[in-house]
Amino acid sequence: MAIITISRGSYSHGKEVAEKVAQKLGYHLVAREVLLETSETFNVPEAKLLMTMENAPSLLDRITNWREKYIAYIQTSILMNFQGDNVVYHGMAGHFFVKGVPHVLKVRIIADMEDRIKVVMERDGLPLKEAQRTVKRLDEERRRWSRQLYGIETSDPSLYDLVLHIKKLSVDDAVDIILHTVKLKRFQTTPESQSLMDDLVLAAQVKTTIVDFKPDVKVSAKSGLVHIWFEARSRREVEMVEEIESIVKRIPGLKELKIEMKPSINFSD
Repeated sequence: MAIITISRGSYSHGKEVAEKVAQKLGYHLVAREVLLETSETFNVPEAKLLMTMENAPSLLDRITNWREKYIAYIQTSILMNFQGDNVVYHGMAGHFFVKGVPHVLKVRIIADMEDRIKVVMERDGLPLKEAQRTVKRLDEERRRWSRQLYGIETSDPSLYDLVLHIKKLSVDDAVDIILHTVKLKRFQTTPESQSLMDDLVLAAQVKTTIVDFKPDVKVSAKSGLVHIWFEARSRREVEMVEEIESIVKRIPGLKELKIEMKPSINFSD
């Protein structure tokens, strides 16, 4: 049993690879529908969630913090899908959310720019220059998104266990390589690795309960112990500890709670 995340550039055949891997393994395929789940669970328009995942943050986003809230919701939905194991996920952010979990096989699918542009031209009927602009724009948006939110480059090969180039390798070749790799012992779920996944889910669930009124809160979990840290910038936020505690303690799986609040030097009344 394992989880496979497939990161891909636009028009790089990653969707095809993911679908075939899931079919051959009998795994649950998770992709765009996770946004619909998130929309229904947290009562947020799906269009806003899609915009959150596809567009890099603007200055206004960083001031209002609405993007932080939506990403917290999406993260929780993705991780809850992962918690059940036997999942293939393709799309943005999946591998960001499961750092340090051994039974996740992280795959990056790449293709040559010329081949990607050709796909756009054939699929959408676009002329060469417009297709070039489309692919370059999408690539730049994804680079900005990962840099600004996570400080990493999605193209960095060190983020992945496998980087597969669809050119000499066909889609079916890539599928076969993934099927072989995921059977290795190091990618099998163990009680210890499942515990790490459960901790990530618990931390994400805790954050979603308090992110509406404190978007920049930091949350971690280990074996049921949840640690919440935030910087208070107003007297209201200083007094928020008891409120957070009463809300969070209702979450299943939480065994112990530690809240660390640091008041700003010059908070206002």
